[in-house]
Amino acid sequence: MSKKNSYLVPLLIIGIIFFIMGFVTWVNGTLISFFKKAFSLDNTSSYLVTFAFFISYTLMAIPSSLVLKKTGFKNGMSIALLVMAAGTLIFIPAASMASYGLFLVGLFTIGIGLTVLQTASNPYVTILGPRESAAQRISIMGIANKTAGVISQLIFGQLLLAGASSVDPKDELDKVVTPYIVLTLVLVATAIMIRFSKGLVEVSEEEEEPVVSSSQVVVTKTSVLQFPNLVMGVIALFCYVGVEVIAGDTIISYGIDLGFAEEEARLFGTYTLYGMMFGYILGVALIPKYVSQQAYLKFCAILGVIVTLVAVNSTGFTSVLCIAILGFANAVIWPALWPLSLSGLGKFTKTASALLVMGISGGAILPLVYGGIADSIGSTQQAYWIMLPLYLFILYFGLFGHKKKSW
Repeated sequence: MSKKNSYLVPLLIIGIIFFIMGFVTWVNGTLISFFKKAFSLDNTSSYLVTFAFFISYTLMAIPSSLVLKKTGFKNGMSIALLVMAAGTLIFIPAASMASYGLFLVGLFTIGIGLTVLQTASNPYVTILGPRESAAQRISIMGIANKTAGVISQLIFGQLLLAGASSVDPKDELDKVVTPYIVLTLVLVATAIMIRFSKGLVEVSEEEEEPVVSSSQVVVTKTSVLQFPNLVMGVIALFCYVGVEVIAGDTIISYGIDLGFAEEEARLFGTYTLYGMMFGYILGVALIPKYVSQQAYLKFCAILGVIVTLVAVNSTGFTSVLCIAILGFANAVIWPALWPLSLSGLGKFTKTASALLVMGISGGAILPLVYGGIADSIGSTQQAYWIMLPLYLFILYFGLFGHKKKSW
């Protein structure tokens, strides 16, 4: 069997994991609108959904790294899926008690499991083959992730937002019970499959690559913080997840605020995901044969800047469409950030990966900031200005930051 073919089974299994991560993550946009209505929340309070979900990445990233060092990638992924199952199960008593706080606890618990999965799966895909094509492999995983996101938004949009709403909030909340029971069973079954799978082999980080200074003196690294490309990569990833979540999870509520009916607006989130899928497919086709992952990253950041400017200065469906197009702009930023940030980390890869996962907290903090701005100025559209400096930093990382190997 060729070395390339030996990657196929592990990548297929990781693809299933990315599908599950996408399904669970991208339903948040629907949940935001659902809880906002069921509990009569303002914008800021409704975006506590993303805060509870993503803040776990900051709190649990380093512990996740320690868990993976003890368990290895395979067992760690299995444990993570079981933790996620515990989180989805919490939705059942939360619905029975009509408790928004308990729903947030469930989302936080799901996020803990996802933190371990992210800490394991992204470096796994990066290491499992040539680094120069890592963005291509992660793009394939992204297609699986966003396909699941489209499916989850279609299913949960139909279950939670379509049709007439009950005047009794308790009846509305009962809508989540059956789908989350099914989701719990799927997570447990997948955890068992991963645990006993022989196709998911363990991989080892590359040996540390010595850094040579301008005077040709070999510099030995003793800490992950000595890698500027990693530190700036964490910041860039924080910015990226912020703009990705804002574009994907606010678009339904934004459409409703603009006057679109829920029946129509519930589909807007899928438009963003379709854009991301198209971007990933282009990434798979173009990287690295026709364009480098660095060049694609720069293109995406520039497109993000342009489309954001159009979104805040246009009206109606044109503005909504621009937010959806941001999905395309965001697509290959994540796949490109990981290999560029981990380049040269060697034995520090697991710890560095944990720090990058901490950057996912941008999805917790920045949408909450967006909601706060929207409430304070009374405009969900003008609050999108927050994305402009975020894209500009990502552009800086693509142009200069990733090249810096020492302080």
